[in-house]
Amino acid sequence: MNQPKKIVVIGGSAAGPKAASKARRLNEFADITILQKDADLSMASCGYPYYVGGFFDNRNQLLSTPTGVVRDQKFYLKAKGINALVNTEALQIDRSKKIVKAQNLLTGEKFDVPYDKLILATGASPNIPPIEGVELEGITTLQSMRDADYLRKIRDEKKIQKAVVLGGGLIGMETAEALQLAGIEITIVELLPQLLAFLDFNMAKLVENYVKSKTNIITGNGVAKFIGLDGKLTAVKLQNGTEIPCELAVIAIGVRPNVKLAREAGLEIGETGGIVVNNYMQTSDKNIYAAGDCVELANLVTGKKVLAPYGDLANLEGRVAGENVIMGNVVTFKGTIQTGICKVFDYNVGVTGLSEDKAEKLGIRVETVINASPDKPGFMEGKLLVTKLIVNADTCQVLGAQCIGPGDVSKQIAIWAMAIMGKLCIEDLINADFPYAPPFSLAIDHSIATAHIMQNKRKGRFTGIKPQELKAKLDQKEDIFLLDCRGYDEYEQTRLGKGETLIPLGLLRERLNELPEDKNKEIITFCKISLRGYEAAVVLQAYGYTNVKVLEGGLAAWHYKKEK
Repeated sequence: MNQPKKIVVIGGSAAGPKAASKARRLNEFADITILQKDADLSMASCGYPYYVGGFFDNRNQLLSTPTGVVRDQKFYLKAKGINALVNTEALQIDRSKKIVKAQNLLTGEKFDVPYDKLILATGASPNIPPIEGVELEGITTLQSMRDADYLRKIRDEKKIQKAVVLGGGLIGMETAEALQLAGIEITIVELLPQLLAFLDFNMAKLVENYVKSKTNIITGNGVAKFIGLDGKLTAVKLQNGTEIPCELAVIAIGVRPNVKLAREAGLEIGETGGIVVNNYMQTSDKNIYAAGDCVELANLVTGKKVLAPYGDLANLEGRVAGENVIMGNVVTFKGTIQTGICKVFDYNVGVTGLSEDKAEKLGIRVETVINASPDKPGFMEGKLLVTKLIVNADTCQVLGAQCIGPGDVSKQIAIWAMAIMGKLCIEDLINADFPYAPPFSLAIDHSIATAHIMQNKRKGRFTGIKPQELKAKLDQKEDIFLLDCRGYDEYEQTRLGKGETLIPLGLLRERLNELPEDKNKEIITFCKISLRGYEAAVVLQAYGYTNVKVLEGGLAAWHYKKEK
């Protein structure tokens, strides 16, 4: 094979260094150059909030290999034989001459870098709203090492009392936690009616109810103006006129792909705003590849093009691009199912595939269930998980899953992500052979139990009712009978407070006379997680009750106000 001699990579964060390193491993003698605009290389940008929050103090850990070696210019040159030029901006791509025009930002020197194959890993930039006062001191993002250093300095100096985080997405939530750990009073402002827009509303509200114990939250409202004095931020004015005093505002309302170089070079840009690539990560120019946050990808569930600015995907895409520039188009990156996870204080939030809302907007008929249960036994300090599973109503193929709670969310989302990637149906999962021991899971893993609930629903053995559906019935004052199957002590601690009747499951058969005489009346059973609620429903059906439903997820999934 006539392998290329000169490989140039533009971008030195995630996808770029991964592509360069893979290319080097496949060809010891190629001339490989990285052009990096920033001063640092191969930054673990997803770790920025945790550096700001004080989870670790050594800044170099964001730039180091797993063995602790800092990935700087010297490292790339000596360990990998790669010429990494930092503080160097790529200004223009001349496709006809196969040259990148670059400039050293410290000296101003301009020079040309020839290439046989070029890889664009130009990343993404934060969205900055065109709002009055946005230039004031005290307004920042958390996108770069420079931002992380700035916020870490604020944390360490402990001079700021109040901050506003604009945006309730992944970065917004992680930033809010980092600053709250520094003793700063936080207000999260989100324009949408919920935090974490990738979650369905009912799941997002469970997260929001928890976060309210840590920070102030304002949803359904945006920023109209930043207010300052002597060039420094003093307050944020919302669209409804409310003013929030603060000395710091962090803008976290998403990112946009950096495609200026690609567009000016005449490369195809997609409707999403990302660079168009094929499965080989090859652009519309056969000699130019692209990877990372600057590209658009296929959603493997819907087939539609999406932006997926995630650090793990950037590395995987870069690896594919790096192999293909050396070996020819031999490996592929087919797309994404948009799996994500974040830490929200002591809560974990994960998602993969389609939400119910998105599936319905695409015209896909779905079936859903909610399962609330621990991640492992109580005697091993099991912690709660609430999972919402979305399947195709016609085929029962897994389309999406959302999991939240203090338990091991990562494991659950990984299971469902592989189910989606493998196009598995519920019947493929009900007897899945997962590893089991009490320190790690229940005997029937939370994910398998979720599949069992779906199977029971599909077979007509379980009729569920979603929290929002029950709330609507209560608001409309429908004639329903609410049956709480918990114990007396649980009932005294917290309750639905909607006129329910308390009959502990163990006493139900003895107290059937307390139930409605009309066996066709709608009865809704529940407990803390609705396991006992389901058992109660089975009992009632055996005694001839025909309209019994189970509150899915029980009180653990009830995101509305409860009575203390």
